[in-house]
Order: sequence, then C-alpha cells, then structure tokens
Amino acid sequence: MNPLVSENRTGQSAAESVVSHKSPVCHRMRYCSTRAGVQGRSFRDVLFSGYAPDGGMFMPETIPSLSPETLRSWRGLSYQQLLCEICCLYITEQEIPRHDLEGLISQALSNFSIPEIVRLIQLKDSLSILELFHGETLAFKDLALRCTAQFLQYFLRKDGKRATILVGTSGDTGSSAIRSVFGMSEVDIVVVFPRGRITRVQELQMTTSIADNVHVFAADGTSDDLDVPVRKLFTDSDLVQRHSLMSLNSVNWSRILIQLAHFLFAYLQSVPQAGGDALPVLEVLVPTGGAGNITAGYIMKLMGIPLRLVAVVNSNDIVHRTVQSGDFSMSDSVKQTLAPAIDIQDPYNLERLFWLLSGRDGAMVKSLIDEFQRTHKLTLPASLHQQLCEVLSSNSVSDDGILEAMRRCWQDNHYLICPHTAVGVWQHYHTPIRPGENRCCLATASPVKFQETVQKAGLTLDLPEAVKALDKLETRYEVLERSDDWESKLRQRIESISSMRRRGAAAETKADMKKI
Repeated sequence: MNPLVSENRTGQSAAESVVSHKSPVCHRMRYCSTRAGVQGRSFRDVLFSGYAPDGGMFMPETIPSLSPETLRSWRGLSYQQLLCEICCLYITEQEIPRHDLEGLISQALSNFSIPEIVRLIQLKDSLSILELFHGETLAFKDLALRCTAQFLQYFLRKDGKRATILVGTSGDTGSSAIRSVFGMSEVDIVVVFPRGRITRVQELQMTTSIADNVHVFAADGTSDDLDVPVRKLFTDSDLVQRHSLMSLNSVNWSRILIQLAHFLFAYLQSVPQAGGDALPVLEVLVPTGGAGNITAGYIMKLMGIPLRLVAVVNSNDIVHRTVQSGDFSMSDSVKQTLAPAIDIQDPYNLERLFWLLSGRDGAMVKSLIDEFQRTHKLTLPASLHQQLCEVLSSNSVSDDGILEAMRRCWQDNHYLICPHTAVGVWQHYHTPIRPGENRCCLATASPVKFQETVQKAGLTLDLPEAVKALDKLETRYEVLERSDDWESKLRQRIESISSMRRRGAAAETKADMKKI
C-alpha cells in the first residue's frame, strides 16, 4: 500500500510547516547536516556516517506530511507493516527496493518474544503503556538496531565491503548494538560503557557477548565522558574513511527513522477513530536521555500526527531546564540514578530539534552547539526557546519518585514497570489528563534488567532463564582507566581491527590461489 500524502492540516506553527512533501512515494529523498555544511546525501551515505563531516547530525531535507485519510487507511496495519510504510517514505526505491526492504524488516524483527513485536497495554486512569522491550536484550533499542544492522549488511554485501562500528553507551544501546551485529562477517563493533554506572544485567549482556567481531571496553567515567573521545574520533574524516567507521548511537539517522513508527503505532492503537480532518490528540510521555525518541516524536508531529509530547527525565535534568527556562547547560556532574540509561547531561539529539524549530538555520545551530561544546553552558535565544515550549513540555523525577511510581503502578494494576518507564508513569500520576485527550507512556525496557531497583521498591519479579544464565557465562572486556588516553586507545583498537582483517583477507586470497 503506497501512502497518500497531503499538505499538513493540523494547525502547526511556521517552524513546523516549512518542511512538507507532496509526493506519494520517496523518489529522491536526500539528507543534510544540521550545521549547513553538507547536503544532498543519500540514505546509504547517512547510514554509514553517524555524525556529518561538519560535526552536525543528518536530517531529511524534506519531511513527508500524512493525510488523515492515509492514517485511517493504516489503522488495520501491524507494527511491522507500519514500520515498512514509514521507511518507504525515507529510503528511495533505488537504494532499497520495497520488496527487499520488507524482507530486511521481517528478518530484523524475527526473534522478538511476542508475535506482534510491540504491545499496547491499557492500565487504569486512562493510561496506556507501549511495550517496546520484547527484543533479545529487553530494551526498546533492539527495534531500531536490529533494523539498522540489516540495512548495513544489505549494503555491505552488495558492495563487498566491511565497516567498523563505534558505540558509547549509557546502558542499553551497547548490548542491543552488539546483539544486532553479533557474528556478522561484514562488521566489527567497538562498544564502550561506563564501569559501575549500569546494572549488572546491562553489563553482562555486553561482556558475555564473545565473538571475533565484538570488542568491549569498560571505562572509568560517565556516559557523557565517553561521548568526548567518540565524537573526536568521528570528526577525524581520514580515520572515518580509512576504516569505514560508523555509529549506532541515536546520532545515526536510521535509529530515529525506526523510532518514528513507535509514535505512529501508539497513535493508531490508542486514539479512537474520528471522521473528518479533526484528528484527536494523543499525549505521549517519553522517558528521555539523549532525546532520540523525543526527536522521532516531533518528526511524526510534523508529519501530521497530532501529538502532545512530554519529555520526562531523572535528576539529570538538562532537558527539563532547557524547556522550562532555556538553560541548555550541563550540571557539574552526571548523577547516578535508579534510571541509569538516561543518566545523560549531553542530550545530543536536541541539536536536531533546534534545527527543525529554527527553520533549518544551520549556521545558528552550529554557533549554538559550538558554544555548548566549548563551555558546556548555553542560554537559548528567546525565539528558539519559545518555539521549543510550544511543541514540548517536560518534568524531572527524583529516585524517590521513580520508586513511588513503580509501587503505585503495581498496586493499581498488578503491572511491573522498569525505572525508566516509571519516570514517565510518575508524570501521569502527578498531572491530570486534558479533557478529551488520550495518554500513552513509552515503556523503554523490561523490569527484569533492573532487579535491584525492583527490590528497592519492595516488589518482586521472576527472572527469565536467559537472564539467570548470564551469571554463568564467560566474560571478555578491556578496562579504560581514568588516567588512560581513551581516544588514543580506541583509535589503536580500530586500527588493529582493520589491520587484522586485511591480513585475514590476504591469507584467504593466498589460500584460494593455491587451490587454483
């Protein structure tokens, strides 16, 4: 089914309406940098790039706008079918033909624990929960990373090439990224996680994934500390080119693309069908760290889905302060909280939001982000702050609030949530729903990944056998001490991986020649 596309008719602001697209299919979608230095790139280009060469983040040059008629026609589609429709709008038929795209998405989602892939649960007091954690590592990132890995393998096999993936993780991205490419002959993956700042299950999911193409580092620092050397390595264009270096963090546009479908599925499942062009509003509570899901939600809003977005954070409240007062400044340190995957003080995807809200003013975005990266302090221009407040509201939740929400959700519904989901559910319990609106919270991870927090809340859970088995498996990783030069060590590992692969390829060629 090809989507029918129309001008946006949802009463959006000027900043929202500057990007619309009338074509019913994706003929020539191209991508540009949020910092104005790069444009006209293909989906394949941005898939393999991570950060743009000018240090910015890739975004589509045009954003399709879905008509109410199209949304109604999609109501009966499964999550997998909706995801395919969305991907067809952003990936050209010339790059991945639709038949191939459907096959890649089907393969990516083949090992999820429930047939419907994601599931909407209705709780008391008009709250629905969108369960996004039924993949192999029990986190929402399995959805995007499994699909992204299939896209990578598709192009690498077609071109006969290899790639090296570099990932800094605050908890769940690392394990999801590893499992998505585990054992792939075309890819090596280097993952760095903050030692002692993630749960044991999160750590073991990474350190027990032993394969020739998996390289894991435990760093003595915070997730934001990891971002510094990772970003520097990606801005070294020679290194990136020589080693086909790429990212699977939500810096990668493909991650955002897949996450668009979360909001579309939530909307079509949560909101009653209505006639005419006046579509009902869905409020979505989004547990927020790097702001990738919030970015995806806002893009879906631009596409015509009437969403009210609420970014809810833990005590690392930079997103909340930015929305409330325009204070886009890091605190002195990253606090360790009960929701460790969102212990982030550098929500890098806000750069994408700033670009969209500023009318795609790349020069302004570059100036703002350069100042933020140099000083870690920034006050948003008044006009940009006003635009942000019009499309996003926010709140911050303490550890006590997280435990409170977990207990209350269990008491009211006999439904157990993880501490990240609890950040969003806390917002529900403390903010009344607007009359005539519907509300959904994204459940980003399974509670079984956070046993200690569940116990701290006075609750119990039964661990799946796969999680119990992690403690019995062999581990393999390398430590990055605080005194080490992390950038240099990671650079050396990337160089050695490429060197080893070249020697292996040469040996295979020699063996083949002897056979001849």
